[in-house]
Amino acid sequence: MAGKDLRWLMEHRAGELLGHAPAQQGRFPLLVKLLDAREKLSLQVHPPAERAAELAGEPKTEMWYIADAAPDAELYVGLRPGATRQEFENKIQSGTVAECFHRIHVRAGDAMFLPSGRVHAVGSGLVIFEIQQNSDTTYRVFDWNRKGLDGKPRQLHIPESLASIDFEDFAPKLVPHEYRELNGIKRRPLVNDPLFKVEALTVSQRSSLTLDSKLRIIGLVEGQASVTGGGQSIRLTKGQFGLVPAWVKSELVLEPSTTLLLAEI
Repeated sequence: MAGKDLRWLMEHRAGELLGHAPAQQGRFPLLVKLLDAREKLSLQVHPPAERAAELAGEPKTEMWYIADAAPDAELYVGLRPGATRQEFENKIQSGTVAECFHRIHVRAGDAMFLPSGRVHAVGSGLVIFEIQQNSDTTYRVFDWNRKGLDGKPRQLHIPESLASIDFEDFAPKLVPHEYRELNGIKRRPLVNDPLFKVEALTVSQRSSLTLDSKLRIIGLVEGQASVTGGGQSIRLTKGQFGLVPAWVKSELVLEPSTTLLLAEI
């Protein structure tokens, strides 16, 4: 099946690709991205599952893993303690709503979980691995009073945003830096959600891990790794992703000084 894309696989070989993992309305269930934010991105929110249909949108739960960060880099996530909905609405009108956001200084290796309804933005000077539900619904709350390429302010989605934001979500914390080590591999859980699970694996010396038959996505943060299964082998380097279909039992080999993300459903 060399050269076939995910759309073709979902249409013709979905059972072998997904296994027991559910499709997202006929689409592959996850999106994986690399974000290179040289400037601050817009402040935005995705509708929670219980409100998405009435807002004509789709929920989107996601996670961020910081691969690289400038010394003063920060995330805008959730609300600062004490911020109220009324204050939030007033500051939207005055163009100062960023003052309502909780700001977190981050460095490489930090991670943040973003359930639907958590208002957020990526600050400048960050490279981020993003893993998320396959959804295209984003409501833009604020865009730093910038103008688009056409010279006009970009469209905002204020009513939809206010209907989606969790106004009780104050000062969310980063994912803890807690590892467990087994056979030379340090494993750090990042997300354990019904929608998807993600962990970070780190090694100082060459190590291997057998993966049972389950849909997995591997993202290389640092170093090199190889995956062998189904009579095939792929080699991944920094910034690359690999997909292991559910029917394949595989062997993952991590070279010295490698960190990778392992996502599954």
